[in-house]
Amino acid sequence: MKIVSLKGQISLITGLHIGGGDDVMKIGGIDNQVIKDTLTNKPYIPGSSIKGKLRSLLEWDSKVAGYNNGNPFGSNCLNLIPQNDMEKAQNLIKLFGDSASESKFGFTRISIGDCFVSSECCELTLSEAKYENVINRISGKAQHPRQIERVPAGIKFDYDIRIKILDGDDESVLKGLVTRGLELIERDYLGGSGSRGYGRVEFSNKTNWC
Repeated sequence: MKIVSLKGQISLITGLHIGGGDDVMKIGGIDNQVIKDTLTNKPYIPGSSIKGKLRSLLEWDSKVAGYNNGNPFGSNCLNLIPQNDMEKAQNLIKLFGDSASESKFGFTRISIGDCFVSSECCELTLSEAKYENVINRISGKAQHPRQIERVPAGIKFDYDIRIKILDGDDESVLKGLVTRGLELIERDYLGGSGSRGYGRVEFSNKTNWC
């Protein structure tokens, strides 16, 4: 076995919101805050957010989304996959692992660390409050204003992705899947409110594995 890694920066093209799960509303405070590191109080991007988005988009790209009733795709659905898409489906399971106890694919190969603010951005303003309203369809007036916290465009985060390469794995294929997934995220979005323009990002160094 060997472990290969991919490191670079995530640049925010538009504001990013990944919720912190704080259900305590402070008087005069922001309704929907971003997740922050408890030690530094600076925003970060959880590795689980990137991994989940990566997996979801790659399932659609590999034509296996929807075969498992909305759950992550696994070997229990391989018998439903057309032969033309079988190789892609199997490589996807290798990369993200399989929950089936008798699976021949084994545990997940990919790990993605939490992404913290790059040192060059630490002195910049790391959050902004954006007002959003619901428009009354009859009167045309704005109602229910709320503040959403987001990390502003221009901020950069450091990312670190690693893959375990086991005997029998095609290293180039697994690396290619990750690179393809990062490209898909760039075309889509990361975090919440993507349909309103949030979460447009760019990954540097997408192919320079070491």
